[in-house]
Amino acid sequence: MLDIRAIRQNPDAFKTGLARKKVDSSVIDNLLLADEAWRSNLSETERLKNLRNTTSEAIARKKKQGEDATEDIAQMKQVSNRIKELDDEVRTQEEQVREILLTLPNVPHASVPEGASEDDNPTVHTWGNIPTLTFTPKQHWEIGEELGIVDSERAVKITGSRFVLYKGLGARLERALASFMIDLHTDKHGYTEVFPPFIANEESLIGTGNLPKFDDEMFKLEGLPYYLIPTTEVPLTNYYRDEILAADQLPVKLTGYSACFRSEAGSAGKDTRGLIRLHQFQKVELVKLVQPEVSYEALDELVKECAAVLEALELPYRVIEICTGDLGAKDAKKFDIEVWLPGAETYREISSCTNFETFQARRANLRFRRDDTSRPEFVHTLNGSGLAVGRTVAAILENNQQADGSVRIPKALVPYMGGVEVIPAVSEA
Repeated sequence: MLDIRAIRQNPDAFKTGLARKKVDSSVIDNLLLADEAWRSNLSETERLKNLRNTTSEAIARKKKQGEDATEDIAQMKQVSNRIKELDDEVRTQEEQVREILLTLPNVPHASVPEGASEDDNPTVHTWGNIPTLTFTPKQHWEIGEELGIVDSERAVKITGSRFVLYKGLGARLERALASFMIDLHTDKHGYTEVFPPFIANEESLIGTGNLPKFDDEMFKLEGLPYYLIPTTEVPLTNYYRDEILAADQLPVKLTGYSACFRSEAGSAGKDTRGLIRLHQFQKVELVKLVQPEVSYEALDELVKECAAVLEALELPYRVIEICTGDLGAKDAKKFDIEVWLPGAETYREISSCTNFETFQARRANLRFRRDDTSRPEFVHTLNGSGLAVGRTVAAILENNQQADGSVRIPKALVPYMGGVEVIPAVSEA
């Protein structure tokens, strides 16, 4: 959520910032009109309440002195009726202002590159060598089905489209990756592990900015004010919602593993096969709460922490900086990490690392105090996928496929696979 006081003081700065996200400046004008109406009525209400107080005192004084207070009583009745009307209007107008603020996107950081779409996202870093294969590489769903470790057909029978079922060494690979990632982030990167609920309430989803804008992208429990979480970012970011942290508690670094659920609204026909775009997928998430002045250092560190997973697994990747035309509604600045998929002959996103600045913190009322005498300030929140587990499975299958149909397990993962170094090809005999 944007700061209404800052918008009042410098509306043009916010119009310019939102224009970089192709948002019409009229939204700021509409907000300020609603805000002015609310504050005007609020001021009038306070004036009338003061008048009512002084009139009540005058009535009491006149009655005590045996004077006629009929006119004052009539005036107080009129004032009280008007106050009731204004109180109702003020409540409605205050909610209107809040609703507008909840729908406004974040303003991009000044360093975000200009661009119209994802085609304008610059590459800022590459790592690893794209494998040179002596055979025509297969895509991960072909490999998984041929090895008997991924079963999409039965998942569709059990649930429906865009669900998958892992079995055998496929299930173990998924579990091994999650454990490996969590261990790396807790042991080497200093995160605290949290195993969160997979269901969140509306307040939590408002806090992270998923509501109201992205309601159609989530699964809501029928008849209940609960949603299946679209990402572990939701419970981790809301861990300290409505609390004030001490400065020495920062930075907060939380990591968690969970299933994530998305309706994939608007993605008809995209990635209908394989592990890239599913209604249910598993992910290891990283969330940071930091002091504002260090949040961009924390973002650079976050990108390195997520990329470290791919380097440990020997998977080639690139980091791209997201331009204004491709930046999400909540984001102030974002980097995507894309892993190379030989079967598809392209890079595909496997992690997004984002600084939201105070956008989420205002919604979740996440604050800190520098010392005992200072006023509370909003923290900056950041999150990154460290990593999307299913997409990492896809990357391992495609990058480590062998000519005989087997798949080599990355060395760092072998201990988590119980010593299994290769997923063997299934004999046709």
